[in-house]
Amino acid sequence: MAPMTRGRSGPTRVPNELNVAYYAARASAGLIITEGASFSQEAHGWVASAGLETQEQVEGWKKVVDAVHAKGGLISVQLWHMGRASHSSFRADKALPVAPSAIAIQGDMHIADGSKAPSEVPRALETSELPRVASDFAAAAARAKEAGFDFVEIHGANGYLLDEFLQSAANQRTDAYGGSKENRFRLIGEVIEAVTKVYPANRVGIRLSPNGVYNSMGGADNADEFVYYISRINEYKLGWLHLMDGLAFGFHEKGRPFMLSEARAVYDGPIMANCGYTQETAEAAIAAGHADAVSFGRPFLNNPDLVERFRDGIALSDMLPLPLWYSPGAEGYTDVPTAQELSK
Repeated sequence: MAPMTRGRSGPTRVPNELNVAYYAARASAGLIITEGASFSQEAHGWVASAGLETQEQVEGWKKVVDAVHAKGGLISVQLWHMGRASHSSFRADKALPVAPSAIAIQGDMHIADGSKAPSEVPRALETSELPRVASDFAAAAARAKEAGFDFVEIHGANGYLLDEFLQSAANQRTDAYGGSKENRFRLIGEVIEAVTKVYPANRVGIRLSPNGVYNSMGGADNADEFVYYISRINEYKLGWLHLMDGLAFGFHEKGRPFMLSEARAVYDGPIMANCGYTQETAEAAIAAGHADAVSFGRPFLNNPDLVERFRDGIALSDMLPLPLWYSPGAEGYTDVPTAQELSK
């Protein structure tokens, strides 16, 4: 199951009984990758998203992990720094969001009170701050380990901080972390090195979105640059490379699309494909040798028994209405029936 932010953890951002029930109901996925969990005030920027910053949040996640394990599943947390996609309203000190460069996302964004406001021009991180960013990811991995997570996934996708460093759309730095693709890879490499000191490399995954436009990302050379980035990630022998190669989440249209087969040519480890796959296209990607696994996100929203439906040839329930994806409470979250429950 792919990571999906659902905003059900309330103002404290402590994983609660709704979160426990939601993830436990989907344990048959085999491996669940949770919603992104931001791990500091700087990293946070999504209303009611579950955090991984405080001891109370760690204790909340323990209940989620235990519930998934009790049903025979494995679970990974996703480590999330929102970068320039955050807003000063989420900070007690009202500090600006941070990014590689002082370049704003185009358009409006949701802010801490749930309303919309123009995206802010972020503060460019100082070179001296970047080792601390890597250590923040490592500290979050340590908290994940305390909570009992089987794995951690580094969020390097969707226009959040690490993706911002990879792409020139957000990174116009002139120091050792900007300019060439080698320099733009530097921070994500340091984060991988820091996190793999906490979890063994084969228990760490990473998610990338080479085709994405979300949060004003994308560039003419993305496809070729991500082939390079993936070749570098290959050196770390991680548990998986999670690629949003599909175009269902939007395509930047600034160059050619990145193809899943390009990753296989330069990556020796397990590849997990994602974004808009059906059972049929997923099976085809695996049969062709382009992917070792395919993760599903949106189909799990209204089909907690997605695996059983695939296995038994049962039609999927209609897509959950968009307002229920992020609304508070149980509706559209823990009250969606399985096929067996519908048949009663």
